[in-house]
Amino acid sequence: MAVNYKELKNQGFMHQVQKNHFSLRLKVVGGNLTADQLLTIADLSKQYGDGYIHLTSRQAVEIPFIKLENIDEVKSKLEEGGVSTGVCGPGVRTVTACQGSAVCRFGCIDTYSLAVEVSERYSSRELPHKFKIGVTGCANNCLKSEENDIGIKGGFEITWENHLCTLCGVCTRVCRDKALTMTDEEILLDKNKCINCGRCVRACPFDAWKGTKGYILSFGGTFGNVIAKGKRTLPIITDKQVLFRVTDRALDFFDNHAKKGERFRTVIERVGWNVFKNEIKQAYEG
Repeated sequence: MAVNYKELKNQGFMHQVQKNHFSLRLKVVGGNLTADQLLTIADLSKQYGDGYIHLTSRQAVEIPFIKLENIDEVKSKLEEGGVSTGVCGPGVRTVTACQGSAVCRFGCIDTYSLAVEVSERYSSRELPHKFKIGVTGCANNCLKSEENDIGIKGGFEITWENHLCTLCGVCTRVCRDKALTMTDEEILLDKNKCINCGRCVRACPFDAWKGTKGYILSFGGTFGNVIAKGKRTLPIITDKQVLFRVTDRALDFFDNHAKKGERFRTVIERVGWNVFKNEIKQAYEG
């Protein structure tokens, strides 16, 4: 019987250089696995693989050297252990994330819960080519969100309450981007320089700076054969409903305009950034 390698790849089984051997990619949303899932993966690696596990650059886990004749049995045992196979075909790939505000003291948003929401919304969607989404918690950008087709970065929309401010100057000293300047009477914010990092909010000893958590989106990043940094085209988004309205439109744009095998960045550049920006702006404005 002929082996349908394309179908196996879509199920996470990637054909190795060794005949009838496969490296099994597992689904790891937001970089998190439970201890029990790890035990299942370790047991399968020892029983059906070569006794080791590979960690990919996008937070996935792979079990190499799965034999063709063992694939059905491996899938059954994965299901029993609560582990899912990764998506490798044309469509939305596993959503990556840093640890975010649930763990990291610099995090502006809960990255893992958002990654789960994004994954549940899009992971089963087929597209003309692969599509990567990454979520990072703050301006430190540990996940390098701009490398993704859609990058989501946590940030704060900030406001200054002058009646609480003593003009101590702490905020101006911690602002690395020189977006804040102090006069004898007030603190001035240059919105063109502000990157919504929220350092002023965390540093202010008098709570004069208030922060509303939000999402900074970038579009069209790619770090494969073509290297390009995703572009930010919208203000920070503080409403999750608006966030998903925008990401829905971005995926629709890709689906409607892409040729088979064409990446998102290539589609935007072929159709035109102005066309794309207009559609995204319409979604943002509702």
